[in-house]
Amino acid sequence: QVQLVESGGGLVQTGGSLRLSCTASGDTLSAYAMGWFRQAPGKEREFVATINRSGTSPDYGNSVKGRFTVSKDNAKNTVYLQMTSLIPEDTAVYSCAASSYTTGTRYPIEYDYWGQGTQVTVSS
Repeated sequence: QVQLVESGGGLVQTGGSLRLSCTASGDTLSAYAMGWFRQAPGKEREFVATINRSGTSPDYGNSVKGRFTVSKDNAKNTVYLQMTSLIPEDTAVYSCAASSYTTGTRYPIEYDYWGQGTQVTVSS
């Protein structure tokens, strides 16, 4: 099975940018659609973005659309989440997930593998 490790989280001020990476091992990402989710303390897990097996057809949650960009580099076995115009409401633990389906979904239950998450904190 595939193992996922996120990196790139940290502290950034409002309006700043941050790039998250999710690197896979044990299998090639070309076999998986990928998703990004986030969860703040006391809140439900929220859909952020997804991208299909080939690295096309991205989709975004309404709260991040226009500010975040997801991309996938199958040659490097890595999926990215470029975050811009960050606001305090973006503060959360961000996790990547892999699905055996061709196209990712907005539903966490439909993903098979998850990374450990990386903390993103946006200061006011």
